[in-house]
Amino acid sequence: MKKTILIITAALITILGLTACAGPVVSTVPQIRTLNASGTGEVYMVPDVAYINIGVRVDADEVSEALSKNNIQANEIADALKSLGVEQKDIQTSNFNVYPMTDYGMDGQVTRRYFVVENTVYVTVHDLNSLGSLLDAVVRSGANTINGISFDVLDKEAAIAQARDMAIENAREQAKAIAESAGVKLGELQSVNVWVSSGTTPVYAAKGVGGAMDASSVPVAAGQLMITVEANVTYEIK
Repeated sequence: MKKTILIITAALITILGLTACAGPVVSTVPQIRTLNASGTGEVYMVPDVAYINIGVRVDADEVSEALSKNNIQANEIADALKSLGVEQKDIQTSNFNVYPMTDYGMDGQVTRRYFVVENTVYVTVHDLNSLGSLLDAVVRSGANTINGISFDVLDKEAAIAQARDMAIENAREQAKAIAESAGVKLGELQSVNVWVSSGTTPVYAAKGVGGAMDASSVPVAAGQLMITVEANVTYEIK
């Protein structure tokens, strides 16, 4: 039994020794040389929707009086929006606050204690030609805080597809130019990666881009929005 164990042990040692002498295993699979390039596609769009925060801020000595005054003005603003064609589903309360305030004089003494009521609605405007008139109307109806006006395009799919095609073509041309400069030839396309920049980018102050909308008192320019798509391609080098 001991002799058998010794023979097996000796055989294992011999095998390990031969393996060590053989050296590291060298892969015979050839390395694929690749060339990588990136491209950008940009498409400009005319906005077809606007989003606005319209609010009323009032104060009064009594909280009930402040609430009453705020409700009156808020209802007048809602009526003005509806008269201009804004649907109820496009008017959403985004902020409502009630809080006490205290004013102090130069000597540090209290000069007034009162309550503030703030009511803000988030309005979606589909008719951008009426946006200036709408802003004018809500201000005349009692709105005293207007902020966060932003523009967008509801359906961006066609613009994204166009920008994607432009980005891939741009990346392909970049790859060809790099290959020519490097003195090599491109082989098969190995991979393509595409991503859309988050959201849309507003474009301002370009002469002839966008323009002021038809408004009786409040000039508003929607300008243009830009969709940006980035592409990255990898080719085999022949």
